[in-house]
Amino acid sequence: MKPRIYYTKPSITDLEIRYATDAAANGWGDHCYEYIARFEDGFKTHLGVDYAIATSSCTGALHMGMAALGIGPGDEIILADSNWIATAAPIVHLGATPVFIDILPDSWCIDPQLAEAAITSRTKAIVAVHLYGNLCDMDRLLAIGEKHGIAIIEDAAEAIGSVYHGRRAGSMGRFGAFSFHGTKTVTTGEGGMFVTNDAALYERVLTLSNHGRARGQTKQFWPDMVGFKYKISNIQAAIGCAQMERIEELIARKRQILAYYRERMKNLPGHHMNPEPAGTINGAWMPTVVFDEETGIGRERIQAAFAKDNIDARVFFQPLSSLPFFQEQPRNYFAFAVPARAINLPSFHDMSESEQERVIVVLQQICDA
Repeated sequence: MKPRIYYTKPSITDLEIRYATDAAANGWGDHCYEYIARFEDGFKTHLGVDYAIATSSCTGALHMGMAALGIGPGDEIILADSNWIATAAPIVHLGATPVFIDILPDSWCIDPQLAEAAITSRTKAIVAVHLYGNLCDMDRLLAIGEKHGIAIIEDAAEAIGSVYHGRRAGSMGRFGAFSFHGTKTVTTGEGGMFVTNDAALYERVLTLSNHGRARGQTKQFWPDMVGFKYKISNIQAAIGCAQMERIEELIARKRQILAYYRERMKNLPGHHMNPEPAGTINGAWMPTVVFDEETGIGRERIQAAFAKDNIDARVFFQPLSSLPFFQEQPRNYFAFAVPARAINLPSFHDMSESEQERVIVVLQQICDA
């Protein structure tokens, strides 16, 4: 059998190992937050934002940010139906209602026109998820938010390296949230980051992140509110510090992999991949191919062909409204149609051209059949 081609795995070097070892050996007592502070500083500098709080997950960052905005029972939060559950879960945990709308057929991100049409008197925010590194139409979404007085939240879990007209993904909304899961371009194994330019919001999230203990509180073990425990560990942050030193290299490699797929597959009939409109940079976290309906090529057929060649096949996100605990929204045509003819392509940092060629050959064989 041919060697397994995984869809993703992190790039870990001696630098990450050295930093993690140092944190494990010495990062205690007075030094227990040193790598965390360093990681936060490095990330906010890279992103060009004023404030950053390292968290145990992107989900935690979203949860605290939404809580700090006062989102709760009776509120509605608009988001695209094509998403991972992690974006919707904090909305549900806070007692609010997720409102699922359709995606654009080219970017697979939220449709701004439909988002605005879904706004009611109960709408508190729109979540802009930059799916697979593709960018939402932030100018339109931010204008909608300003017009209606609602927050635009950026879920940039998959968009490290993506840039929208000179502004990095995650830096434009009321707050942004990032993921450093082991599958991501930058990883800490598990982890996330809350970012914002809003000083008051930062202070509220900072308090929530420490079990509700405000940093100005002089009483020991005295919470000012019921908060959360979404802290990242110093050892995880140490790995993140090393990854931040390599971030441009890591992003460049992901973009190189996407560019190679795009060039070698340009003559493949009836498909499109991650877009990169004028004025934007796609961070290329997850190269994805979507076949046109006319080709008749479906997900199960692609999965079977990949499995036969021992290639990991990661499917496109199913619409959240199709899950049994939400109300199905069949009107979201593209959210339901695109996953049935799409696949995420392997794109780990150390992937060789010969491994990419194996993937491309399988896709070509499917098209030729």
